[in-house]
Amino acid sequence: MDEIAVKDDMAEAARTPEDAIVASILAAVAEQRLPAGTKLGEQALSDLFQCHRANVRRALTALAAQHVVELRPNRGAFVATPSPQEAREVFEARRTIERTLGRGAIERATEADILHMRQTIAEEATARSTGDKPAELRLSRAFHMRLATIAGNRVLERFLGELTLRTTLILGLYNESGTSTCAESEHGPIVDAIEARDESRLVALLDEHLRHLESGLDFSRPATDNRTLAEQLALRAAE
Repeated sequence: MDEIAVKDDMAEAARTPEDAIVASILAAVAEQRLPAGTKLGEQALSDLFQCHRANVRRALTALAAQHVVELRPNRGAFVATPSPQEAREVFEARRTIERTLGRGAIERATEADILHMRQTIAEEATARSTGDKPAELRLSRAFHMRLATIAGNRVLERFLGELTLRTTLILGLYNESGTSTCAESEHGPIVDAIEARDESRLVALLDEHLRHLESGLDFSRPATDNRTLAEQLALRAAE
């Protein structure tokens, strides 16, 4: 079998087969290359990553702990398919967590932090204008994760990391307009409020931003994805 190379930087830096599998699947979910409900066959992953099935099982168990993968008895592993109720709960949890993180960011943000967030917004706009959807999704998530990093609460940052991935799955499944990223005009005012140390405005903007995303959900049945698992994970055979 040809050697498999992983395009994602995190996966390339992984030190064990489990790390590589986890990093590649997380990156594929974050960029909506791997949609909800996709079967993650042990043998297929073992072949793709040239490792033992025991490595695959450990990786899938780790992903299940993050609610990115569902382990179904007698059926195997699948990318998680959040129910409508789960979708509502995820957005409610995000509003609660991001309000707290926003208040922390108000207190701790430096000029360098503000600049970094504005650079992320600019890169996100470039990705949007050039039609680079994976980059746009990645940068949109990075914006919210940067808010958590600035706030300095590692526990909430970890929770938000899981919730943002689940949000990506939810938007890919249920967004009625087909737009699964944050609105172009909504991140800038959030940074403005942080820079102005305007806590009440920041909390209101974060709440409005997340409610706007949630309002686009229609919970209709998602379309299927006909790409192979290797294509979804952005794997390629080495030349």
